[in-house]
This record gives sequence, C-alpha cells and structure tokens, in this order.
Amino acid sequence: MAEIIRMPRMSDTMTEGVIAAWHKKVGDNVKSGELLAEVETDKATMELESYETGTLLYIGVEQGHAVPVNGILAIIGKAGEEFQSLLNEAAPVTAAPATSNETMVAAAAPAVAAPAATPAPATHDMTSEGDRIKASPLAKKIAEEKGIDLSTIKGSAENGRIVKRDLENISVEAPQAAAVAAPMAMPVVVNGQESYEEVSVSQMRKTIARRLSESNFTAPHFFVTFEANMGKAMAFRNEANANSTTKISFNDIMIKAVAMALRQHPKANSSWLGDKIRYNHHIHIGMAVGMDEGLVVPVIKFADQKTLSQLAVEAKSWVEKAKTKKIAPADMSGNTFTISNMGMFDVENFTAIINPPDACILAVGKIKETPIVENGEIKVGHVMKMTLSSDHRVVDGSIASAFLKSLKDNLENPMKMLL
Repeated sequence: MAEIIRMPRMSDTMTEGVIAAWHKKVGDNVKSGELLAEVETDKATMELESYETGTLLYIGVEQGHAVPVNGILAIIGKAGEEFQSLLNEAAPVTAAPATSNETMVAAAAPAVAAPAATPAPATHDMTSEGDRIKASPLAKKIAEEKGIDLSTIKGSAENGRIVKRDLENISVEAPQAAAVAAPMAMPVVVNGQESYEEVSVSQMRKTIARRLSESNFTAPHFFVTFEANMGKAMAFRNEANANSTTKISFNDIMIKAVAMALRQHPKANSSWLGDKIRYNHHIHIGMAVGMDEGLVVPVIKFADQKTLSQLAVEAKSWVEKAKTKKIAPADMSGNTFTISNMGMFDVENFTAIINPPDACILAVGKIKETPIVENGEIKVGHVMKMTLSSDHRVVDGSIASAFLKSLKDNLENPMKMLL
C-alpha cells in the first residue's frame, strides 16, 4: 500500500524545511534507510532518509521550496499503484520558493508583460548532461566553499552523480592569498541605472532573527563591562603551548575561566521560565561561531569538569563541524550560558543579545596593548574588555558584577585553572 512521506521535525525549533536537493526522481526504486533528499532546517542542512521501501510515485515539493512540518513531501508504494486517493484525503502543501538569489536592474524603459513561466518538473534533480558535471546543488555549494574541482571527483549516486557524502572527507589546501575571504564585490553602476540584489532569507537566518528579536524585546537587558589584565594569561598560554601538542587558544582559556566563575556564582547560570527561575547545577557553555548563513552556537557540556586541553580539542572540533555544516541540532541545545568572542576580528568592545534560554551572555573583545599603572609606574600592558549582558528578571547588578570580578581574577591568575 502506498505511504505518504511527510516533513519530519528535525530540530526542536523547526516549523518548516526547504528541499535543498532531491536524490531520487519519480519512478526510482527506494530502499528503507536510503538517502531521499537534503533538507535545510532552521539550524543546518540535513539528510532525509526514506523509512519506506518501494517506488517513488509522487514528489509534492520542488527543490528550493519550503514545506511545513508534517507537510507532504512524497509518496512511496508499488510501481504503478494508484495514489491520488491519498492526496485527496490529505491535500498537498502549497510551498513558497525559499532559496533564490535575484539581481534586479531598474531601467528607464517601458514595462513589457513577461510570458507565463513553464513550471519546472518536481522530479528534476540531474544537473548535468554530456560533458557537464553531474552534482547535487548542495555538493556544488560545498565544492565552491572548499575550492574542490568537481571534475576530479567520482560520484557515488545514480549515474555517477556527485552528492554531499562524496565531498565530506576531502580537504583542499587553500592558497596563501585566499586565507582571508574577499568581501562581496559592489556591482558597477552603468549609465546611471539603479541596481540591487535580493537574497531570500534562509531557514537559519529566519530563526536567528526570530529568537534574537524575542530576546531583545522580551528580556530587559542590562550591561556591565570589566577589564582584565591578560599579561599572565598570555605567558601561561605560551608556556602551555610550548610543552603540549594540544594548542590552547585564548577562547579556550575564556571558556575555562567562565566555567569556574559560574561554579562560584550559580545565579548567573540560570534561565527565566515565566512563573519560575531555573538555576542550573550543570554548566553547559554555548560558543558562538559565525558562518556565512548566520550564527550557530554549539554547546560544550559540563565545561567546568574538563581540562583546558579537553576544551581546546572540543572547541576546535565544534568550529570545524560548524564551518563544514556537519553540526546537528542536538549539538546546539542545552546551553546554560553563552560566550561570543569577537577578539579575533579586532573588535575592542561590544554588547551581545542574550541567547535564550540563558540569562546571560558574555561579549569578549580583543587583547589590546595599552599603558597601565602598576605600583605607581606606567607600563605597557595587555588589556581585554568583557561585557556581560544579563536578563534583569533573573540577574541583578550585584550578581553580574560579582561574576565578572571572579572571572577577571581567574584570567589574571591563570594557574588557578590547573588546580
């Protein structure tokens, strides 16, 4: 009997998904556990496996279109089996285009009626014929980001088509000149014509916008800024890296120092739940990682119980997974406190919006060489600014300042992190 395949809920905050690529077309045989499609959720692009075995009879959503959770994706059954009755009982979901980039130019010319567009068939998933390379849209995107020449890759999908899994274990040595990504080039305006580009909002960016808007307008934020003298921390890091194969970053030191300070001040490790406040006994630190599509926050769980070396390995792994889009929704849940570090971008000081359900987020700036006074003498020091954003419904100024004082002490006396 034919079965309807519906859009599953792939994350706790997902309301709809966008079909990034179909890996099967109508008439293809499908086995249970076989890759059916790639779905862009609010947090990541994920693979959708079939839980039915049979023939793909119907595809209800074109590539690049959105489907609500539980919306109809496809129908799988016996070859030639009647399935229209299933659709009549559960009408297909009307999906709006969700992933298109369109450059528009406004010119001083008469308006001309465009002919009606011919709908693209829902089963179109082959991107090449003849000498053209066959690859899924997601594979093409990954190849472009990594600088992989697809002509050198042998595809494992049907008819030699290149898919995501064919590129996962391939790394390319980037040229020295391309170490820093070039900014988007500004189009040249010719003959006074106005132009602009419109890019549809991704599922991830939609979720970021919604969650941060809710946080900014719901939680009454207040901000407290402290400075820490990072001289001892710099010396500590240099010595640790000289004697270990695991290289420690200042971000790793910050995570450890924050975890220790939260153990001393548990009220900063809390959440507002409306009619009650949750004081978390465990310390799960969210680590903000910037991507082209937006910000993701993988979570280092039980951070206070881990050594600096363990934190360094885990943090590096999360960054790599985020950059290669291998991070899963479960990896970005459970945070009790969040750190946003922009020091590597030469940012001296900033404030951050609280990442729900946390009551606090710490914004970390760069370490700056600046004159300081020690024992009545002016010396060259290395100072770092930190700004704590707090939800005033949960955290008061005394709690925020006490937490930052302990954090400052941990950073200025880094040997405590080894005790």
